[in-house]
Amino acid sequence: MTNAGHRLLWTIIALLLVAGGAAALAAGFGTLRGADPQAVLLSAGLVDRWRTAAPWSTLAVAVAGALIALAGQRLLARELQRPAGRLRGTLSHPGRRPGRTRMAADVLADALARDLTGNPGVRRARVVLTGEPPHPDVWIRVDLTADAPAAGVREHVRAAVRRFAATADCQPAHLDVTARVEPGQP
Repeated sequence: MTNAGHRLLWTIIALLLVAGGAAALAAGFGTLRGADPQAVLLSAGLVDRWRTAAPWSTLAVAVAGALIALAGQRLLARELQRPAGRLRGTLSHPGRRPGRTRMAADVLADALARDLTGNPGVRRARVVLTGEPPHPDVWIRVDLTADAPAAGVREHVRAAVRRFAATADCQPAHLDVTARVEPGQP
């Protein structure tokens, strides 16, 4: 589930809990239409049915409670676990306000891949970063259309790598570019 999905799920749970609490409070103060604050919470008929189904009713409630607790535990564990992509490397920015930014290598690789696909001749791009942040090894694979001019794509890749190096303040120690030309339209 994505982060947005988790936020939506927690929002729904919070709204349900707030609505349930507000309804119980309104019923307790007698402001809820049709609710008597002096009324018994469980009717005598419901209590009799509960006692008639004695061992099974208790077991059913225990199983339902355990399933709800397990679902809550899994949801909470998912929220507390580390992000899927480990944080690799520290990028430093010297200047008037020095500081450090930790960024996952996948974020930088995705940004470079998006930059590479900005050329109409590049259909797909895949980027892998390895090594240490100041001088990472950069592995690029681009899938080109059949009519893509090789010289234009080569210059586009060079410019994208230069922009990457300037933006991330990481000069690639090793750059490996593989280009595959897709077959033309029949």
